Amino acid sequence: MRAESGYGSSRPGRARGAGAPAAPRHDLDPAKIEALLAPIVRAVGLDLESVKVGSAGRRRLLRVVVDADGGVSLDDIALVSREASIRLDGTGAMGEAPYTLEVSSPGVDRPLTDPRHWRRAVGRLVQVTAADVGPISGRVLAADADGVTLDVAGDHRRFGYAALGAGAIQVEFGHPQTELGATGDGH
Repeated sequence: MRAESGYGSSRPGRARGAGAPAAPRHDLDPAKIEALLAPIVRAVGLDLESVKVGSAGRRRLLRVVVDADGGVSLDDIALVSREASIRLDGTGAMGEAPYTLEVSSPGVDRPLTDPRHWRRAVGRLVQVTAADVGPISGRVLAADADGVTLDVAGDHRRFGYAALGAGAIQVEFGHPQTELGATGDGH
């Protein structure tokens, strides 16, 4: 059951007469929703990557993206979804209008912008633009707080994050297991 809230959006099932003014629309602040959901996501051992509010027809659409070292399981997604729904409904943060909550992990097309993204891409082939070098393609060998080491055509090259643009994981079909993949890190 959805808790009462101070938002003035229309309630599902309430008929509006012809010419009746639409209920006022209060735009939702993704930063406030993110602050509300972050403790739930952290409690599950995940990182909150993004919160986006949109619409799907007459419903509001809340997209929440979570990630973790080692990936995110379906059980993790289900737990975050259940707990987030309880928190959102209990606080009235989404208003009275119906909404759809989507909780997912980032897709392969997520840009690699933070050190944790690069760390999670160890063993993967990436495309990135490096300062003074231009576009390069290489396999991520290591990533730490200061930068990333790429295998670029057999040459191990170290780049600080300030010298890199956003990286993009390249989709590989049937690539042979690398030494990294043989260690059981899941890649």
